[in-house]
Parts: sequence; structure tokens; C-alpha cells
Amino acid sequence: MSISGESTARERLVVVGGDAAGMSAASRARRLKGPDELEIIAFERGHFSSYSACGIPYWVGGDVTDRDALIARSPEEHRERGIDLRMRTEVTDLDVRGGRVRARDLGTGAESWTPYDKLVIATGARPVRPPLPGIDAPGVHGVQTLDDGLALLDTLGRTPGGRAVVIGAGYIGVEMAEALINRGYGVTVLNRGPEPMSTLDPDMGRLVHVAMEGLGITMVNGAEVTKILTGGDGRVRAVATQDEEYAADVVVLGIGVRPETSLAEAAGLPLGEHGGLLTDLAMRVRGHDNVWAGGDCVEVLDLVSGRERHIPLGTHANKHGQVIGSNVGGDYATFPGVVGTAVSKVCDLEIARTGLREKDAHRAGLRFESVTVEATGRAGYYPGADPMTVKMLAERRTGRLLGVQIVGREDAAKRVDIAAVALTACMTVERMTALDLGYAPPFSPVWDPILVAARKAVSAVRSGG
Repeated sequence: MSISGESTARERLVVVGGDAAGMSAASRARRLKGPDELEIIAFERGHFSSYSACGIPYWVGGDVTDRDALIARSPEEHRERGIDLRMRTEVTDLDVRGGRVRARDLGTGAESWTPYDKLVIATGARPVRPPLPGIDAPGVHGVQTLDDGLALLDTLGRTPGGRAVVIGAGYIGVEMAEALINRGYGVTVLNRGPEPMSTLDPDMGRLVHVAMEGLGITMVNGAEVTKILTGGDGRVRAVATQDEEYAADVVVLGIGVRPETSLAEAAGLPLGEHGGLLTDLAMRVRGHDNVWAGGDCVEVLDLVSGRERHIPLGTHANKHGQVIGSNVGGDYATFPGVVGTAVSKVCDLEIARTGLREKDAHRAGLRFESVTVEATGRAGYYPGADPMTVKMLAERRTGRLLGVQIVGREDAAKRVDIAAVALTACMTVERMTALDLGYAPPFSPVWDPILVAARKAVSAVRSGG
């Protein structure tokens, strides 16, 4: 409480995590409140801040030649804007009751407590690293941070044109397969599932499988990795499955990520079934008025199924940060949820999805119809009219759009944005057929592939009841 004529003491915001969500929150809060009103201290255990982790495969593959091109804002730039960003400093304990965090300087080992009035948790996600024999051998790499990318490039520089094994065939797995092909490596991808890209239905994943093999990538499905084999020098030499051994000069883990919420869990903060922090629409941690969380460490509401999901994407993290910073800074904003849109590519093959897969719809208890069409991205007579496959799910009886998956070549993936908008607007497939989309032969046929799929879905809904 202030005495008349005296200014109120400034508040302190502490941010744990110096990448997308954390620094977006800090920057937004700083724009709303100056240093005299709000002190901002941020902790980051790595060497870099505010960078694009999504760009790492393209840096490794050589499409992006300058590492610094992936850095949106350096620690020095944040400090110039009045944010006390402390690099190579790891938060080791959250004392939510006492309103303080303990941090360790990774250079000196010194530890200290820092009190806060408001706390932002943006600890991101950690790569899945199964407890296999040899998993920590030199030459085995995760790809989550710029430091990881540097380490991988060092290994690639010492084994040019060698043999690479990628374990996992999700987004990171297929993107890293492309990066390694671009580096001149022979690439084998080992996948536990029936087809690559488990974010797609298996029939669409099969299209990705065929295309990857056409690019010279050896794709092995149903492969359960049992151990990493090493040579006399201790470095990786092969990956063993239950059936075979695959020679490797480098191994890349593309198994996926989990929310990094060990600190939050130890502090007693609420976690969801996927291990992510639970927040309200303002990104405030449930049950804690002065604690917010965002980015890959949280679960978000799926607007289609109505369930909480963990979807680690930079687009969400930056939006979370903006919402958090607005609320911390005295404004008001909300993050209503997502429809699960994601795009990727492997060489010239484009892959996209939004909304629910068939198994998601079954899990949500929805009755639905599923249709698949093949169409071209341009007028059939126009040069470069490559085919694409579109799969669409619609709810029975109502015709509500539930999900779309696309696999194709040039100009295929971004068509998923049409479906993402339709999902957000809760449109039916019948209403989608009337969408006024842009048309000219170089860009689309008269009936865009999305609309062709919608028309087929309308017929399926009507005949299926």
C-alpha cells in the first residue's frame, strides 16, 4: 500500500525460459509497463535466446547458411530493452508458496534465490530419449536447441557423406532425414509405427512412406530399436532393432518431445494427462493467480474435440507469450485454443494436417464420415499441375468439418489453412463448398482440391446418415 505522495514500489516479474513464449511475454509486458513500474528478470540455461527451433533442420541441411539468421533477438538486444536476461543460468527450484525461484549459474556453480511478484514458466519441451544401451554415445544427437544443432554439425563435419540413422518418423524425423540427404548421407529412418507421420492417418502416412523411398531414403516401419552399438573408440557404429542392425556414423533422435515440467511438478502445479501445465484462457496456471505458463510446457484446448492436448509449436508459443505479457502488463488477452494445424516437408513432398485424425474422432466419441480425393493444385492443362491427396473427416448428421490431411507437391501444404479457418469457424462441409476462393489456372483449378473433398464429404454425410 502506498502513502499519499509516494509512488508504489515496482513489481518484479520472473521468467523461466528465454525462448519464444518466455521472451515474447517479457517483451510484451515491457511494452506495457516501463522499468519504473515493472522489473523483469529472465533465466535461460542455454547459450541463445529467442531463436527458431523449427529452423534447425534447415540450418543443418544447408538451406539456412547462417545460424544467427534463426535468432530473432539476442540477449544483448533484450537487455537494451530493459529485460535482465541471465544466460547460462538454470532455475533449479520453484517456491510458489514463498514467491521465489532458485537459480544456478552454470559457469560458476553459484546458487541464489530470486523473489518475484509474478512468475512466467516457459520451460519448453525435452526430446524423448529412451533409456537404451548406448543412447548417450558420441554421435547420437537430439535436435531441440541451437546447441544441439551445433553439436550435430560438428559430427557431420567429421563424417562427411557417411551413413545416418534417424530414429522416429514424426515431423523432426522426416525433416532431419531431408537435412541429412541434403548433406550427402545415406539415410535410414526407423519407425515404430505402421507408417511414418503418426500425426496423419496410416493411409496418408503410406503416401509419405512411398515418396520418401522415392527420394532415396530407406524407410523401415514396425522397427523397435533395442540398443545403440558402439565401436572401439566408443562412438556410435550401428543401431540395432529386434530384427536387424543398421550401420551408422551418426544417429539422430526424432522420437518426439514431452513437456519439460519437472520443476512445475515438484512445485505442486497442476499437470494434465500429457504432462503439460494446465492454464486458463489467460494462460494463468490454474489455481495460482500470479503464475502464468506458455509454450511447449503447457497443454492447450483442442477446439474440435474439446479435450486438452500437447501440441509443441512455435506459433502457439509466441501467441501464448503475447497473451501472458498482456495480462502481466495490465492489459487483457486470452488464448482460446487450437485446431491442431501443422505443415512439414521432406524434399519436395509437402505434408499438412489440421483437426482430428480418425483415431482422435473415435476417442472423442464422434461418429463421422471419411473421404479421400486426388486433385491437382493448378488447372490440369497448366504446366506443373502436380497431384495432391486430400483426406477430409466430417461429422455424421451435422456435417461439421472435423479434420483435413494433405500430402502432395508444390502448393499443397498451405491449402490446409483454408481448412484451419473452417474448423475454427465450426463450418459444415456443405457450407465449405460455397467458399469464395481465389481462382486462376496457375494457382488452382476451378474447384480447389479442398472444395472437391468438401463436396465428396457432403455426399458421404448425406448417404451415411
